[in-house]
Amino acid sequence: MTSTADKAALLSSLHRPGEPLIVTNIWDAVTARIVAQAKGVKALATASHAVSFAHGVPDNEGLTVEQALETARIIAAAVSIPVSVDFEKGYAADGAGVRENVARLIEAGAAGLNIEDSLEAASGPLRDLESSVARVAAARIAADEAGVPLAINARVDSLVSNPADWAGAMERANRYLDAGATSIFVLRLPTEGLVERAIRDVNGPVSVISNPTSVSLKKLAELGVARVSFGPGVLGLTLAHLQRAATTLTALGDYPEELGFEY
Repeated sequence: MTSTADKAALLSSLHRPGEPLIVTNIWDAVTARIVAQAKGVKALATASHAVSFAHGVPDNEGLTVEQALETARIIAAAVSIPVSVDFEKGYAADGAGVRENVARLIEAGAAGLNIEDSLEAASGPLRDLESSVARVAAARIAADEAGVPLAINARVDSLVSNPADWAGAMERANRYLDAGATSIFVLRLPTEGLVERAIRDVNGPVSVISNPTSVSLKKLAELGVARVSFGPGVLGLTLAHLQRAATTLTALGDYPEELGFEY
């Protein structure tokens, strides 16, 4: 499989309710290759937090658009399976800028993207609904013009700052689907009941982020989730292992078995 269009079509098809696409988030060429080689992995997704921290800058578009695009290009070129890129807010002030940047992201080899609707951090103020819808639509237009059925995972952040506004969150979710999103990434679904409610109220595949306090992966599948990611947690997992190994080695301890891992 060499065509970005083919990879995008495959990525979209992997968002199956009840058989969720599990994406162990990556941030550079080597993490992409290692995860791609893991048994059962069919697609990859970057995490903007991890990519940003690897560059020594904060999340929330601390990267320049050029850095984000170059990272996407390097990662997409490193593997043969589809790559979804966490493209934050599109690195643009308006829909026209999003359209231009998404076109460049597709040229870099991305088969999908995340785009979010908060203005800064997920817990902060939201972009107004019409502007958010227009940005999703702009991403879809760029994809259509490129002839690539881009998998657009549109993030709904509103429940983070206002958990009581379920209706508003669902309106955002379904408007994004109408504008061309292929799945909806709903933040803050900490219970089985909320996951089940989202599955019922969102008119398309639902994506969630998980950690050790979340609903179990098997239960998420049973409830009908279509995609699960882990965001910055995977970077934390990797760094925790590295730090423990460094502590053991510095203390003249036993060689960690993973020190012989071939990559």
